[in-house]
Amino acid sequence: MVAYMRKIRFQLVAVLLLSALVAAAAICPTQAAEEKKRPAKHHSKHAAKKKPQSAADPKSAADPKSAGDVKPAAPAKPAASATAAQRLGEAGAWTAYTAGEAASRVCYLVGKPEKTEPAGAPRKPPMAMVTHRPAENVANVVSFVEGYLLKEGSEVAVAVGTGKFELFTKDDSAWARTSDLDKSIVAALAKGKRAVVKGQPQKGPATTDIYPLDGFPKALALIDKACGIKR
Repeated sequence: MVAYMRKIRFQLVAVLLLSALVAAAAICPTQAAEEKKRPAKHHSKHAAKKKPQSAADPKSAADPKSAGDVKPAAPAKPAASATAAQRLGEAGAWTAYTAGEAASRVCYLVGKPEKTEPAGAPRKPPMAMVTHRPAENVANVVSFVEGYLLKEGSEVAVAVGTGKFELFTKDDSAWARTSDLDKSIVAALAKGKRAVVKGQPQKGPATTDIYPLDGFPKALALIDKACGIKR
């Protein structure tokens, strides 16, 4: 997963350079060990899923939940030949992409917040992502890149309408702990009007990012179709 995260992130840097969407998340062996200590349910849900989430090779998107034990914490995978990402379309603040050949295709969408607080905070552009890796029977991997190093042990809070979700963190990013939670968050994003994401940096005040969701359903439909995901 670590490899996946770095790969898709580097790819986003190339594809979204003009939009200044830069991401660099890494999952260390310690994270994998920590995730293995979580409830058994967490691991059983991900027992056959190794995750990605953004980097040089689309086949390595980002979800630290895949380390060592599959979806829950991500171990590095051999880099496959990098294939340039193809833009599927854009809807509001959300852009859909696909990369890789049919057998190893990865589809993902990237969202940008319409408002961030505090304004002018020292951070890289934040982003939200949802990734599908059908070749590994993995879909709906949710992640948020905060653009700064998050406080160790903190959680990122995501609120969509009346729904509230807590995501675990590592470095500058946050992920859902289980595939079921991923699905719940994606379902909420598809029906909601806006998502409010709050994170706590290692230094300085907490941040709040507001993502408009009016274009999310369309962007999600594009990556669902490209990767053959049915809802």
